[in-house]
Amino acid sequence: MDHGIWRARERLRGHVRETPVFSSPLLGAACGVELWLKHEYHQVTGSFKERGAVNRLLLLEPEERKRGVVAASAGNHALGLAYHGQRLGIPVRVVMPRFAPMVKVDRCRTYGAAVDLVGDSFDEAKELAEALAKDHGLTLVPGFDDPDVIDGQGTIGLELLEQVLDLDAVIVPVGGGGLLAGVATAVKLVRPDVQLIGVEAAHAPTASRALEAGHPALVRVEPGLADGLAVARLGEHCFPIIQSQVSSVERVEEAEIAAAIVRLLEVEKALVEGAGAVGMAWLLRRPASLQGRRVGVILSGGNIDLNVAARVIERGLAAAGRLCRVAVEVSDYPGALARLLSLVASTEANLVRVDHDRNFAPADVTRVSVSLVLETRDASHIERLREVLSGAGLNYRFGV
Repeated sequence: MDHGIWRARERLRGHVRETPVFSSPLLGAACGVELWLKHEYHQVTGSFKERGAVNRLLLLEPEERKRGVVAASAGNHALGLAYHGQRLGIPVRVVMPRFAPMVKVDRCRTYGAAVDLVGDSFDEAKELAEALAKDHGLTLVPGFDDPDVIDGQGTIGLELLEQVLDLDAVIVPVGGGGLLAGVATAVKLVRPDVQLIGVEAAHAPTASRALEAGHPALVRVEPGLADGLAVARLGEHCFPIIQSQVSSVERVEEAEIAAAIVRLLEVEKALVEGAGAVGMAWLLRRPASLQGRRVGVILSGGNIDLNVAARVIERGLAAAGRLCRVAVEVSDYPGALARLLSLVASTEANLVRVDHDRNFAPADVTRVSVSLVLETRDASHIERLREVLSGAGLNYRFGV
């Protein structure tokens, strides 16, 4: 079967890692499926982007190698180019938006790439990259909208089907569309019956808007956890593949992404970035169409800033009902705080933080506001806490 993805598979041997696939009984049970996770963040630079980047680099003519390449990237494509450019002796220049995570910016420079930070969006970075290519004779290597890059990403699909037999569906993150287009092409070449599902972040509804419009359309992209998916327009080469080969494109919210990151860290010991966790975030909704089926999910990247990860863990725990905050009004007399804490203890909620505030208290000077952060088991545990506070006749507000 003569297709660019098969040739890319042979070309990439020895250049990128064949990443592991593991079953996940606990998460599978939570989702109602037989679940297999493709740990693509095990690549040297922490994401799938290496595959498309090195496939394109290996196809450069000698004179193109000498002059070097340039790319616009939110981070992971830049990392893949920088690392493999250094390995292959090819000069690399990358243009990144100013919001790109510093961990990715610093690592690109460590790999020897020249880095330009410009603008607040991927498209502003793309404009400069195109100008640099024209002015300096550099080869532009797109992060997703290039047939050779798409073929490189598609090798993930070939690996997955070799590693796990009889999959019913494969769930793939989608931003610009290169990964989804490549994996969809590969999977349909081998197993036309397998269902392909793309998942995007609500802050970057690029693929779903393109499918609605019937062509790649410019969308407004908001900052969010899935910075790697923050692309304003689906790739022209990617669109017809996604339109014809993908069953559906689903969308997930920020709280769902945070909760998925936490679940993957807690259950699989896998620290996955927001863009890499969107597939898991959607599957945790227990979609009825996939119940009882064999499902593969691509965890596409793991380059998350540790400061962001710490905040995500708190938000993810809150979204899962594992952490809550409640403000309670109590009388300002000795023992009132102790009584409140005793009520909380009776529910078996664990106290994380308490703030007893007289300065910003209710208008009634005989009362004060107490803010509690509590560890809880789940939403039903929080409901039990509500019942106890209401039964004690207290005024309270959750989530403040």
